[in-house]
Amino acid sequence: MVLADLFGPDLIIVVVVLLVLMFGGPRLARNLGAAKTEFEKGLKNSKTSAADAPKPDETPSGDEK
Repeated sequence: MVLADLFGPDLIIVVVVLLVLMFGGPRLARNLGAAKTEFEKGLKNSKTSAADAPKPDETPSGDEK
C-alpha cells in the first residue's frame, strides 16, 4: 500500500525537478531571465513604434505633392 503511494506520478515530478536543478538549474534560470528581458524590450519597442506610426486618416509626410 505504501509502496504504491510512493511510486506514483508525484515521484516522477520530483525526479524531473531534481534533475533539472542538478544539471541545468543556473543556466536555465539565466536563459529564462534573458528571454524575459528581451520579451519586455520587444513589448516596449512595439508600443513606442505603434505610438509613432501615423493614424489611418493621416498621410505620411513623404507622400505629399
